[in-house]
Amino acid sequence: MRKILVFARNGQLGFELRRTLAPLGEVVALDFPEVDFTRPDGLRALVETVAPDIIVNPAAYTNVDKAESESTIARLVNCDSVRVLAEEAARRGIPLIHFSTDYVYDGSKGAAYRETDPTHPLNVYGQTKLEGDQAIMASGAAAVILRTSWVYSTRQGGFVTKVLQWARQQETLRVVDDQISSPTSARGLAEATALLLAKAGEHPLGWFAEKAGVYHCTGGGSCSRYDWAKEIIALDPHKDEQAVRELLPAKSSEFAVPANRPLVSVLNSDKLEKVFGLRLPDWKQELKLVMEG
Repeated sequence: MRKILVFARNGQLGFELRRTLAPLGEVVALDFPEVDFTRPDGLRALVETVAPDIIVNPAAYTNVDKAESESTIARLVNCDSVRVLAEEAARRGIPLIHFSTDYVYDGSKGAAYRETDPTHPLNVYGQTKLEGDQAIMASGAAAVILRTSWVYSTRQGGFVTKVLQWARQQETLRVVDDQISSPTSARGLAEATALLLAKAGEHPLGWFAEKAGVYHCTGGGSCSRYDWAKEIIALDPHKDEQAVRELLPAKSSEFAVPANRPLVSVLNSDKLEKVFGLRLPDWKQELKLVMEG
């Protein structure tokens, strides 16, 4: 039975990966303090000890605003540790699946980004994630990088849980309508990852080496955060607990935050479908499923 090493087991995506990858092998799922991504060199010994057949890495420093003042930590987690994992995957001859972000783009294209479009991050988070992607590609590992956007679940902190919380605390909510991308459920992303691994078969190294590279993997369609919030409130299974009476659109410029964000960071996922035969459901359909539990 193959051994699959998964990081960030307590995160939104890591939690779902533990469930979806279980039928495909022995899942060794780790998180802090068993593993510390701010100490990249420690990862070499850990990979040596676990001796996995596949590495799946959803771990990341994801606090976009805090990263502006904690760039050293963000770079250790998002780039330096990722480089070590890629080097170990290449050295051991095992595949690596890594997750990246739409924030590697600046949002100025005015249309959905393809994998061949130039990158230009607007913030430290996006820059360090891009550096991690580049480190993987330079390592020679048989690696698939899945760039995704607006990942959510109802398990823990994220936009969906925040909107549900705000809707219970405030009568009026103001949400930006000029940030546009594709909500992606952690469950759907994990299921796509499992399908990808299943397609690789019993000897995945050659399969992954042949298909190595960057792929976009997001929920279908796109929306603004305002439209997303409106749908979340409408699908709330406990509407009787809501205090909210009106939801108002706002502009990003009205909120003072440390990090700039791309306004239109929709990702085109055609390459994923062409190469792997995979496409995530429309974001509204997936949100409904997640909200229903």
